[in-house]
Amino acid sequence: MSSAWLGVFAFVGLLLANGFFVASEFAVFSARRAQIEPRAEAGSKPAKLTIKGMENVSLILATCQLGVTISSLLILIVVEPSVHELLKDPLHLIGLSEEVEGIASFAITLVLVTFLHVLIGEMVPKNIAFSIPERAALVLVPIAYGLALFMKPVVVSLNAIANATLRMFGVNPKNEANTAYTLDQVENIVEHSTREGVLSDETGAIGNTFEFTDKKVQDILVPIDHLITFTLEVTPREIEQAVAKHGFSRYIILDEQGEIEGYLHLKDVIDSDEEEADEPVQRKLLRTVKSIGGTVELEDALALMKRDRQHLMANFNDDGKLVGLLFLEDILEELVGEVKDATRRD
Repeated sequence: MSSAWLGVFAFVGLLLANGFFVASEFAVFSARRAQIEPRAEAGSKPAKLTIKGMENVSLILATCQLGVTISSLLILIVVEPSVHELLKDPLHLIGLSEEVEGIASFAITLVLVTFLHVLIGEMVPKNIAFSIPERAALVLVPIAYGLALFMKPVVVSLNAIANATLRMFGVNPKNEANTAYTLDQVENIVEHSTREGVLSDETGAIGNTFEFTDKKVQDILVPIDHLITFTLEVTPREIEQAVAKHGFSRYIILDEQGEIEGYLHLKDVIDSDEEEADEPVQRKLLRTVKSIGGTVELEDALALMKRDRQHLMANFNDDGKLVGLLFLEDILEELVGEVKDATRRD
């Protein structure tokens, strides 16, 4: 077999190598880690190696880029003389001079190599990685990760230089692929799945979750003048009568200036004896009402109330005047629909 045909076979091998590195580079980004982790947890070795590769994305990318560069350079070195040798006799037969023959050979080689390199070495592997990302990652990334470990001294040196260059321009390099979905992406997935009939959201709980993330405390505050309040002179009997009439289990207590002093829960007075039933409640029974800003997002407010074990919180304006109250039930209603106080009357 002539050296020209050996060069052609080498060209094919280099094209496939270039395609492998390109596909690996795109697969490590397009594959979703959440789809691969269950396989890794089930004991799949390729899946475990793929996860390691996704956790060392800079190392993988540096290896793939180095592989693409070397493959491309070798293609130019190997192909031009091989194609020139194969075209020598056909071009000579049509009567071209030696100078024209060289130019024609170079032009044909350039067009052929560029076409095949772009098609087989770039576009086809890239489309494969995008079309079947998880399967491509499970096949390609473990091999690329193995090559990266083998070439680690060279790759780490190049990667360190690249990272240092990025930091010079104020860019913080990352070593792990970001394969999580954003909130907007999840919302689009849910909307598409609902339209296609794959997902059912009859209660609206899923849709409410996305709206919940955009709302703030001020959006669901209950104004103080919409609440049933009492003064410090309120008696346990009056609280019990209010529960019987209105069904609410918590009542805000205000002072003479209309400032909030705290709140009473039904169980704070239910055990009062006959002598205490018509006496003003003791101040020590009042529960503290903590404050919260109106611009706080509901998910943060929920976390705060859970942490402090609060069922309600007060919101004040810039002048320190009470604006309204935030109730835990109202936050939950934004997520799951109507939530009733256990003692509330219909």
